[in-house]
Amino acid sequence: MHAMVLRKLRSALEWTELDDCQPGPGEIRVKVSACGVCRTDLHVVDGELPDPRVPIIPGHEVVGRIDAIGAGVEGLSLGERVGIPWLGHTCGVCPYCAGGQENLCDHPLFTGYTRDGGFATATIADARFAFPLGETGSDVALAPLLCAGLIGWRSLVIAGAGKKLGLYGFGAAAHILAQVAKWQGRSVFAFTRPGDGATQAFARRLGAVWAGGSDEMPPEPLDAAIIFATAGDLVPLALKAVRKGGRVVCAGIHMSDIPSFPYRLLWEERQLVSVANLTRQDGIDFLRLAPTVGIVTQTTRYPLKDANQALADLRAGRFEGAAVVVP
Repeated sequence: MHAMVLRKLRSALEWTELDDCQPGPGEIRVKVSACGVCRTDLHVVDGELPDPRVPIIPGHEVVGRIDAIGAGVEGLSLGERVGIPWLGHTCGVCPYCAGGQENLCDHPLFTGYTRDGGFATATIADARFAFPLGETGSDVALAPLLCAGLIGWRSLVIAGAGKKLGLYGFGAAAHILAQVAKWQGRSVFAFTRPGDGATQAFARRLGAVWAGGSDEMPPEPLDAAIIFATAGDLVPLALKAVRKGGRVVCAGIHMSDIPSFPYRLLWEERQLVSVANLTRQDGIDFLRLAPTVGIVTQTTRYPLKDANQALADLRAGRFEGAAVVVP
C-alpha cells in the first residue's frame, strides 16, 4: 500500500510505500477510493492539537470499500461501501460513553490524528465506527459529508431551531450546512473574509439570503450563529450579531484565542457554546437525511500524491467547497 505520511510536525507529508495493513479483531480494512481534506488536517500537520502521534497518516473523511474483515465483526460485508469519520474509537466504559456522550470519551482515538487515516490506498478502521453508505452518490461527493457534513449537522442541532442562522466561514462545512438549513426553511446569513466577493457569491448561489464580510453586521438580528472559521476574534462579533437569547456555536476543534469583550455582548441570556467531535448517532441521523435534502457537494479533486498541494490550497482558500484526494 501507499500513503502520504506526516513524519514530523509542521513539515510536508511524504509519499511512502508501506506493508499492507491487516485488520485485527473488531476491525475492517478499507480500500480507499476518496478522502476529503479538512481544516482539522491542517491543525494536525501544524501541531496545533494536543498529544500528537507521529508518524501518522492524516485524513478522516474516508470513503472506500471493505476488502478484509477481522474476527468478531458483524453487520458489514466484503465489498460494502463505508465511510470512516473523525471519531475512530471510544472506550465504551467511561462516564461520558456510559451517559450517551461518546463524543467526549476520556480515551478516544481519532482517524488521521491518533490512528492512521485515509490519505492512503488502504486503511484500518474500528468496524463500530464505519458507516454504511449504500450505492447512491459518487465516492468523491460523499467524502466531505464524513466530517464537514457531520460536524455541521451537530452544530446545527446545538444551535437550536431559530430561523435566522449566521454561518461564519463559508467553506466545506458551511456549504453543506447552508443546503440543510435552507431545506429546513431557515434563512442563512453567510459571513466570509472581508472583501471575498467570490465566496459571498457562492453562498448566495447556495441559497443564502445575505452574504457579507465577517466585519459586517447582518441586516437583522440572528437567532443563532455558527463559527466554522478558526479566528477567535469572530466570537464577540457573532455575539453582537445575535438577538437576545440567541446562541453562538463554536464548531472548530481549534481556534485562536478569544479576545476579551464587554459583558453586555453576552448579557440578555445570549449563550456561547462549543461542539466537540460527533457521536455515531449524529452520523446515522445525518447520513439518513442527506439524500432527502439532496445535498450537492462542490469538490476539487487532487491525486493522493498531491495531498500537500491540497492542504496548501485549503490554507490559502483557493477553492470553493471541499478538496478531496483520490488514490
